[in-house]
Amino acid sequence: MDGVQNLPPHVQGEFMKTLEQMQMKDSLTMYNTLVERCFGSCVSSFRSKSLDKNETACVEHCAERYIKMTQRVGLRFAEQQAMQQKRAADAMGK
Repeated sequence: MDGVQNLPPHVQGEFMKTLEQMQMKDSLTMYNTLVERCFGSCVSSFRSKSLDKNETACVEHCAERYIKMTQRVGLRFAEQQAMQQKRAADAMGK
């Protein structure tokens, strides 16, 4: 993100706007995936308007696992990016 500061102000604005849109899209995609996955595996009955205790517990557990998994994947991705940047910097320094 340091390179963004070197861009002209009007390009910085466009870049940040695009970045915000991408982040919003990613957040909505993650939310929709979580809802589809947990609802599909936990809700099996449509006898009432609300979830029963077992369905509620299942959805909560499923959502917790999904969020932990996505955080872990994000961390691993960041680690890989950092290693690639370090390798690129090391290669440039040689």
